[in-house]
Amino acid sequence: MFLTISTTGVPERPATDLGFLLHKHPGRTQAFSTSHGTAHVFYPEASEERCTAALLLEVDPVALVRRGKGRGRGGAPDAALAQYVNDRPYAASSLLAVALSAVFSSAMRGVCTARPERAAQPLPLRVEVPALPARGGAELVRALFEPLGWTVEVTPVPLDERFPEWGDSRYVGLVLDAPDGRLTLGEALRHLYVLLPVLDDAKHYWVSPDEVDKLLRAGEGWLADHPEQHVITSRYLARRWSLTREARERLELVRLADADDTDVEEIDNAVDERSDTEEKPVPLAVRRREAILASLTAAGAARVLDLGCGQGQLVQALLKDTRFTEIVGVDVSMRALTVASRRLGLDRMGERQAERVKLLQGSLAYTDKRLKGYDAAVLSEVIEHVDVERLPALEYAVFGSARPRTVLVTTPNVEYNVRWETLPAGHTRHGDHRFEWTREEFGVWAHEVAQRHGYGVEFIPVGDDDPEVGPPTQMAAFTRTEQTEQTEQTRPAATTTEKNTKGVRAA
Repeated sequence: MFLTISTTGVPERPATDLGFLLHKHPGRTQAFSTSHGTAHVFYPEASEERCTAALLLEVDPVALVRRGKGRGRGGAPDAALAQYVNDRPYAASSLLAVALSAVFSSAMRGVCTARPERAAQPLPLRVEVPALPARGGAELVRALFEPLGWTVEVTPVPLDERFPEWGDSRYVGLVLDAPDGRLTLGEALRHLYVLLPVLDDAKHYWVSPDEVDKLLRAGEGWLADHPEQHVITSRYLARRWSLTREARERLELVRLADADDTDVEEIDNAVDERSDTEEKPVPLAVRRREAILASLTAAGAARVLDLGCGQGQLVQALLKDTRFTEIVGVDVSMRALTVASRRLGLDRMGERQAERVKLLQGSLAYTDKRLKGYDAAVLSEVIEHVDVERLPALEYAVFGSARPRTVLVTTPNVEYNVRWETLPAGHTRHGDHRFEWTREEFGVWAHEVAQRHGYGVEFIPVGDDDPEVGPPTQMAAFTRTEQTEQTEQTRPAATTTEKNTKGVRAA
């Protein structure tokens, strides 16, 4: 993937100022690592009269597959060969746009500490992209760039020069000229950042809601009035209609504000936040996660097990807090783990973030050496899904074998069920609940577990604590006692016979 940016100059304003504006020295060849390969910046020519900066992006096909969507460009999940043999290393796309943003980030923002006055001045510019996918042909290329002040030269690339009757491919060679200094370098880079993936009509990464903010930042000053705004927003946001609609609504506010010479905030004032005092109730599931996070933070836990993680809601919340350095979700259901993986976006997660999280299939009815050595374990709305006669096995697997320093257990408070107007008398909150305990029953169980395994326990209400029936959710916070920890440190390693005996008892 290759792109060049050229400018001309005179002795009092030499063309080599381009090096200051791009923050890349014309006398050096520099390489920058990206998530999909290596970006090289060099200057084929650098004189007072003319200076050209080149960006060469070497794409690693294997990294692209591992970090991307895990499927070929055609979208078929079984297109294994297409994941590696495609046009990504050669044709300008969102890969090149991301590299532009990463390598020339300051220039794109119009920042240059060495030549601040030059960064704000229009330059004579020429941009060349030898291979550009153009879904829509030369007409769309001109429709996108000409309204922005570019003189556009589009050269279709034939499918095969030896067989002209086959016609042209969907690729073009593109030359953009702004010789009379109509554009600043920052504006030119922002045009390329948005419009290269628009012409390719594909993104190599998952388009999330924050892409709207990226689009509006790069499109500031030109996108709101662009005649092809609908095409640009739709393609840039990968045809995700909810995001496209949000982008167009915000661009319309920008356009109206510019027309009235006022701020967007003054236009978008239909709702007076000071008079909108009605508070929506926070869902119990959210309050439960907040209580768990607060307890884990208070315990100083960094490495956390989510036992019975289900679809990964708690794991997702833990990932957002960098204090939790390792998070392991465990569930017996492979289907639930698949949903959790999609929710977390494990296939498109950055390496540093991916190193913090792991999903394991396992049953809490059996001891598991993979669960040993963690700071804390959470059983959130889990025990009520286990048959009462199998609770001792779960108890030993967690408190006797894994033995984290802190264990948090939440379960419904059956006394609160009378407050649920839609819950018939005598019914549990979920069809799969094997039981629901009163506060006294939960307290007895928790104290017995703590006594058997050397833990202290305290009880924390979750949700509104009704003076008559208590909170909707009850949480027990178990903390391993210091005496138990000292005993374990001095205790000799268990013999093979002892280990086998424990395993039989747990099963």
